[in-house]
Amino acid sequence: MDDTKRILVVDDEPRMRRFIHMNLDLEGYQVLEASNGLEAIKRVREDLPDLVLLDVMMPEMDGFETLREIRQFSNVPVIMLTVKGDEDDKVRGLELGADDYVTKPFGPRELSSRIKAVLRRAEIPAPAEQSIVRVDDRLQIDFNLRQVIVDGQVIKLRPTEYRLLYHLVNNAGWTMPHETLLAKVWGHEYRDETHYLRLYITYLRQKIEKDPANPQYILTERGIGYRFVDFKNRDKERESA
Repeated sequence: MDDTKRILVVDDEPRMRRFIHMNLDLEGYQVLEASNGLEAIKRVREDLPDLVLLDVMMPEMDGFETLREIRQFSNVPVIMLTVKGDEDDKVRGLELGADDYVTKPFGPRELSSRIKAVLRRAEIPAPAEQSIVRVDDRLQIDFNLRQVIVDGQVIKLRPTEYRLLYHLVNNAGWTMPHETLLAKVWGHEYRDETHYLRLYITYLRQKIEKDPANPQYILTERGIGYRFVDFKNRDKERESA
């Protein structure tokens, strides 16, 4: 079975597409191209790439709008390409569902490193000891299906949300430092990118907490990291009572 990863390069500049195509060819990837947002959406639907490199500054439909449309039907990993180093643009892309961003101009080595890290994150971790974890009457987690069940309603998780929750739940009761979570979920090269972690903790809280502003499951240890409520020992205490 051919496990060559397929990467879709979306950029309105032919020279940029050629530059990326050539370097990804050398890395052993199968490269697809699109010159605009509508073409990108069509190719994601039909060609099912493993990862999308998506330029932000495109005429007619920009990268943000394209990403918004892609996220309506696909969880394919997306790396935004932008000429701006503006923090607001980066956060906007992440909030719309981007997995990472690379600021132009960039070198082949930096792009390759980012692609490998994002593809690694998209892989499913080994199943937990229990495929279905019952936190309490309100919250259950099915690790095999990447779903949380909140008040009987099934909520799907994006791959990065899943990986983050996976590590938090499997270390329930223990405070996981920011650097540890970033290394486990995003990769060692992301250990200083704390804004990624803050953003995805917010996403998870919005999906599982009754009151995200006053979380009961994912707890903040200020200046240190995050801790998932110790439901395992709580259940043991109840059984022995």
